[in-house]
Amino acid sequence: MRIRVPKFALALGFALVFSPSASWASDETVAPALIQKTWQANVQEFFDMLALADDSINAEDIRKNADWLENAFRKRGFATRQLASNDKPLVFAEYSGHVPGAKTILFYMHFDGQPVLPEQWAQKSPWIAVLKARNAAGKWEDIDRDKLKGDTIDPEWRLFARAAADDKGPIMMFLTAFDVLKAAGFSPAMNIKVLLDSEEEKDSPNIGNVARANLDALHADAMVINDGPMHESNLPTIIFGNRGNAQARLTVYGPKVNLHSGHYGNYAPNPAQRLATLLASMKDDDGRVTVKGYYDGVKLTDAERKVLAEVPDDEIAIKKRLGIAKAEAVGRNYQEALQYPSLTIRGLAAASVGDKAANIVPSRAVAELNLRTTPGADPAYLFAAIEAHIRAQGYHLTKGEPSDEEPATHDKIASFVLLSGSRAAFTPLDADVGTWAAAALSKTFAKNGVAAKIVRIRMMGGTVPTEALVDALAIPFVIVPLVNNDNNQHSFDENVRVGHLLDGTRAFTGLLRTPF
Repeated sequence: MRIRVPKFALALGFALVFSPSASWASDETVAPALIQKTWQANVQEFFDMLALADDSINAEDIRKNADWLENAFRKRGFATRQLASNDKPLVFAEYSGHVPGAKTILFYMHFDGQPVLPEQWAQKSPWIAVLKARNAAGKWEDIDRDKLKGDTIDPEWRLFARAAADDKGPIMMFLTAFDVLKAAGFSPAMNIKVLLDSEEEKDSPNIGNVARANLDALHADAMVINDGPMHESNLPTIIFGNRGNAQARLTVYGPKVNLHSGHYGNYAPNPAQRLATLLASMKDDDGRVTVKGYYDGVKLTDAERKVLAEVPDDEIAIKKRLGIAKAEAVGRNYQEALQYPSLTIRGLAAASVGDKAANIVPSRAVAELNLRTTPGADPAYLFAAIEAHIRAQGYHLTKGEPSDEEPATHDKIASFVLLSGSRAAFTPLDADVGTWAAAALSKTFAKNGVAAKIVRIRMMGGTVPTEALVDALAIPFVIVPLVNNDNNQHSFDENVRVGHLLDGTRAFTGLLRTPF
C-alpha cells in the first residue's frame, strides 16, 4: 500500500515540530547540532560499512556489501532488492514515502573500492577506519576514534580507510540525512530512488545491461550522481558532465627473443627505444597531443568558456600541491584543460630494472594508454586517430604476435588494441536538474540571508558510468560531489574529512527537502 507523505519543513535550532500541513520555507535550515548528533549515533555503522572489503574482483565481498546495504536502507524505510549483474549484484532502493504528483529523483552512488596494497597504508588495515589529526609538524597521527562521540568535534579530523571518500562516505551521508529528517519528523519533497553500483571502479561493465533490464524500477525524471571530489574551495559544487575513459595497449616488437646486449647491441633494433620514440611523437613539449585531429571534436562556446573561467581555481596552489612547476598547455586554465580528450601513458614495460635487470636487447616493449574521452571524441575516434598516427610513423600493425614472415618485409612492427572504452556524458548548463540542485544548495548553505555561491563545473576530468545509464534511462543528470578534494582516492591512505561528512549530510537534507 502506498502511503501519502506530506512535504516537510525543518525549523531552526532544536525546536523541530512536525506538522502534516507544513510547507517548506526558503529561509529554514537544518540545525547543525542535529546533524552532528545524528552522525555521532551513526558513526559505528559507518565503521562497520568501511570494514567490508569491497574490491569488486572478489564477488563474495561484493555480495556481503550488497546484503549490508539492503539492511541499512530498509531500516530507513526503503524497499530494496539486488539487481543481478553476473555474480556482483547492484543494489536498488526506493523510499516508501510516496509523494503523489511529485517528480522522482534517482540517486546514484557506488560501494566498490579500488584495489589496495595494505603494506602501503599507514595503519593496520585499509578496512579498519582510523581517525587522525594533524600534529604540530603538520603530519597525520592517530587519535582515539571515540572522540567522534564527544561534545567537541574538529571538522579537520579525518577518517582514513579504503572507500571512506570514494564512495561509501556519500552513502553514509545519504542514510544519515534520512535519520535527520526522521528525527525532525519530516519526509522528502519528491519521490526517491537509489542505485548503488558494485563495479564502478572497474568501469561498470554491465551497468547498461542492468539498467535496460530494470527500466521500470529505475524510471525517474532526473539523476543525481554523488561521486568524486568537491571543488578545492569546498564551496557547494555541481558538475554537468564527465569525460569518458578508454584503455589501449601498444606493443612494439623487436627480435624474436631477448638478445645479449654485448653481441647484438648496435645491431638489433631495440623495441624499448622505438616505443619511447613513438610515444614521444604523440605529444609536444607543452603536453599537447600532436596526433592529427585529436582535438577537433572540442567546440567551446564563449558562454562555456566564461563558466570555465568563473570556477575559483587557485592554479598556483594546484601546482604546488601537485609538485609541478608548469602546467601543460592544453587549455587556457585547469578547467579548460579538462574539456579536451587526454592521452596518458599509464604504464610501461620492457624487460626489467633494479635487481632483476639483465644486459639484453628486449624482444618487445609495451605501453598502456589511458584516453579520457569528451563529447565529439569517443573511444573509437581517438583510437582510430592514434592508429593512423602509428602507421604514419612507418609501423606495420599486426593482429597479434608477428608471424615468422612479417619481419622479412617490415622493419617496424607493432600491435595496437583498444581494451575498453566509454563515452563522455554531458547535461546542458541550463538543464532543470542543475537549476534545482543549485537552488537547493544555495539556500541550504546560505549565511546571514545571503545565498551560498555555487561552483558550476562544465565537465570534470574523472569518469563515472553516466554514459551507459543516461543512454539506457534517457534522463538528465548532474553530479553533486560531497567529499574533500584531497582525499587520496584511488591511492593509499584514502580519507574523508569529518567536516565534509557533516556538510555532505546537510547538502542531502537540502536536496531532499527541495521540490524538483
